[in-house]
Amino acid sequence: MSSSLRFDRGHTDDLMAFLMASPSPYHAVATAAERLEKAGFRQVDETAAWDGTSGGKYVLRGGAIVAWYVPEGAAAHTPYRIVGAHTDSPNLRVKPLPDTGAYGWRQIAVEIYGGTLLNTWLDRDLGLAGRISLRDGTHRLVNVDRPLLRVPQLAVHLDRSANPDGLKLDRQKHMQPIWGLGDVEEGDLIRFVAEEAGVDAEDVTGWDLMPHPVEPPAYLGRDRELLAGPRMDNLLSVHSATAALAAVAGQPDAELPYIPVMAAFDHEENGSQSDTGADGPLLGTVLERSVFARGGTYEDRARAFAGTVCLSSDTGHAIHPNYAERHDPTHHPVVNGGPILKVNVNMRYATDGSGRAVFAAACEKAGVPWQTFVSNNSMPCGTTIGPITAARHGIQTVDIGVAILSMHSARELCGADDPYLLANAMTAFLTG
Repeated sequence: MSSSLRFDRGHTDDLMAFLMASPSPYHAVATAAERLEKAGFRQVDETAAWDGTSGGKYVLRGGAIVAWYVPEGAAAHTPYRIVGAHTDSPNLRVKPLPDTGAYGWRQIAVEIYGGTLLNTWLDRDLGLAGRISLRDGTHRLVNVDRPLLRVPQLAVHLDRSANPDGLKLDRQKHMQPIWGLGDVEEGDLIRFVAEEAGVDAEDVTGWDLMPHPVEPPAYLGRDRELLAGPRMDNLLSVHSATAALAAVAGQPDAELPYIPVMAAFDHEENGSQSDTGADGPLLGTVLERSVFARGGTYEDRARAFAGTVCLSSDTGHAIHPNYAERHDPTHHPVVNGGPILKVNVNMRYATDGSGRAVFAAACEKAGVPWQTFVSNNSMPCGTTIGPITAARHGIQTVDIGVAILSMHSARELCGADDPYLLANAMTAFLTG
């Protein structure tokens, strides 16, 4: 492997910009779509009839995007190569009646989304982002990317047990951010958000809003070999998948034996069961419609799916120097060691021996090192969109990712080289 491959930081610089531009799943798919548009992709409407023309296309639905590139002359039964990821991250989400407060403090009522590490949201400067739904049925993205909210921690003088016994946070009482002083006014937050978006508050009939840390990503360490930033679980994978698909679409069609696909879903952090989640019909519908738009039959659809492989890419756990006993004693993924192959025989990850061979071949083709992750037998294993994709669509699926520390924190940590190595492995996989 050449040093230029391992130490190219241009991709990581671009990842940092992607993270800053994507404070919510809705922003993430909009940012990915913008990048694909520059690579020649065009959006197709789910309610319109699709044609069978070649080239790059994508579908947007809420916080999900599915994009694919049909090479010139691709047969209706041509298999797909899919890179799957998710756009959501554990965080705080604004409640339907957001205006609250007490004792002269104005606060915002929030719910806890996913398995976030609550303490990492304390005493951070938070912005507010997401989308608002308007009376005419359209949506508007909103991003207040400046210090607006804060979840204040109780002073140690008022909780002497916090250090010896551990901090204890009540999800309902202790996680409501403050955003000002004065009396609580119903409708105040939405009036503020509407003004920021440049619309009339009376036209706002729905919202999906979430606080986000405004501190930008940053290189860390003596030699800047680490990257700290928000939402790397799992926008790191979304960014690499977008870059890989755009790169593949720029290659000669004759060199593409498969139809490359990127599928980035919402709601992975709470089970994927939504119309924009991996457990919904979105991916299968898009793939089937692509087959049928090219004049295919159900037989062609079955043949295409039978030859399809999906890489489910999500962040995984690097060996933690302070908690090594929590890891498997013989599997120690390290940062900047290349992407990890995730294995769990109980199918919390979808990888099997055949999938391992597919991933190993892609990494070998790209000249990228790779590692293996398996959980300590005494610890429960997490899961991903991988098993869901495999079971729902009958598609061979392999779970991979990048090893990080502080997963589900408001600010996570990875190796600065690993995102680029992941993107190279994805590119090799998509081209077969």
